Amino acid sequence: MTLIKSISGIRGTVGGNPGGALTPVDIVKFTYAYCSELRRRRPKQAGERYTVVVGRDARISGEMVEDLVCGTIAACGVDVIKAGLASTPTTEMAVILSGADGGIILTASHNPRQWNALKLLNEKGEFLNAAEGQAVLDCAESRDFEFADIDSIGTIAEEDFTDRHLDEVLKLKYVDVEAVRAAGFKVVLDAVNSVGGIIMPRLLQRMGVECVCVNCNPDGNFAHNPEPLPQNLVELSEKVVSEKADFGISVDPDVDRLALICENGEPFVEEYTLVSVADYILECAEAEGIGDLVTVSNLSSSRALRDVTEAHGGKYYASAVGEVNVTTLMREKGAIIGGEGNGGVIYPAIHAGRDAMVGVALFLSNLAHKKMKVSALKKTYPEYHIAKNRIELSDKSLIDKILNRLQEIFADQDVNTVDGVKISFEDKREWVHLRKSNTEPIIRIYSEAKTVERAVALGNEVIEVARGIINEGA
Repeated sequence: MTLIKSISGIRGTVGGNPGGALTPVDIVKFTYAYCSELRRRRPKQAGERYTVVVGRDARISGEMVEDLVCGTIAACGVDVIKAGLASTPTTEMAVILSGADGGIILTASHNPRQWNALKLLNEKGEFLNAAEGQAVLDCAESRDFEFADIDSIGTIAEEDFTDRHLDEVLKLKYVDVEAVRAAGFKVVLDAVNSVGGIIMPRLLQRMGVECVCVNCNPDGNFAHNPEPLPQNLVELSEKVVSEKADFGISVDPDVDRLALICENGEPFVEEYTLVSVADYILECAEAEGIGDLVTVSNLSSSRALRDVTEAHGGKYYASAVGEVNVTTLMREKGAIIGGEGNGGVIYPAIHAGRDAMVGVALFLSNLAHKKMKVSALKKTYPEYHIAKNRIELSDKSLIDKILNRLQEIFADQDVNTVDGVKISFEDKREWVHLRKSNTEPIIRIYSEAKTVERAVALGNEVIEVARGIINEGA
């Protein structure tokens, strides 16, 4: 059993012993801490009520966790708006649309069915920052709990925000519903039997797109590994070809990540979801004469976004890994679009969070304007490939030694230390990014180059250098 307590939320396997897994005791403890810190973070006049939105994906444990969370919030004297089965971006939008003081999303994202999590939002529908998240963790461990008396218990109301979320998506300036409708697209959707099976067909129907559903029953019995990677999307790829569809759509259980399959069954590649959507937004903005075309992604995302941005005369910035880091830098730099290479599109014109519905609506609009097959569209973007590896160490103290020495060894290259160490070889348009795990003696290694073979080789070359550092002084 596993329980991971971090500033980004509380994640764990369901069942087991308190403190070692996601048990009812842990759910109550951290929900209480969230409510307690909510009051401290947003002080109000005596008698003013607090409201928190709660939404969940379709995991089997979802209803049980939802009941515990909603009951605890009410017991803290805070009113609850229960959004029910709702995607992560829908819950984020619900906080904004309802004017709530915060929100809790019950989802373990792409983790398997035995996992669940509490993801914590502020009043803007955005994830808590590092300091706010740490305050919740500290409060939970203090065990200094005091619940509301009978006259102060919060209320629990139910509201479905799905269509209101879609209304906002379809109102976006560069979402061209009429062009999409006229194109007569046919797509295949794999929603891994979670909430994507509810919201995504509604979006496609409203845009006039024929949708063939695969694994769209929101019962939480994930039909395959829920992470939308090519090796998990064999069924989708085959269905796209057999149905002669224009492309395939895959979303993770909470619908913040978007992966696409070309009409020929080949992966569009997760990294290129953001690249394609960003290219379309930049093209539209450039045509309107909008200046300051800025994009942001994290350090482990493909260089292709930078290349596309600069081709439009814009400026690209890289943040530390993590959605809250991306959104913070986007706000600081005034980014028009951004996100993460895992298929996460963040379009601040609607809200500061990864949103697969926004990604699909903008991708369809782009495709309708370009009037080309998806495989041909993919070929218009710079070609890069990312390889992933890791170094497992016996001693966690070796991590900092390795990262510090790598900075010295590659000092003649472009070195970024915002999040671990990223070494960019600008002459070859290659990079390698090393990040340490916060929980294990592991260094995660991401490398990118023009070919798969070169990306793998680059990662292995840096691993050999790291092994040499380990043996220094031995």
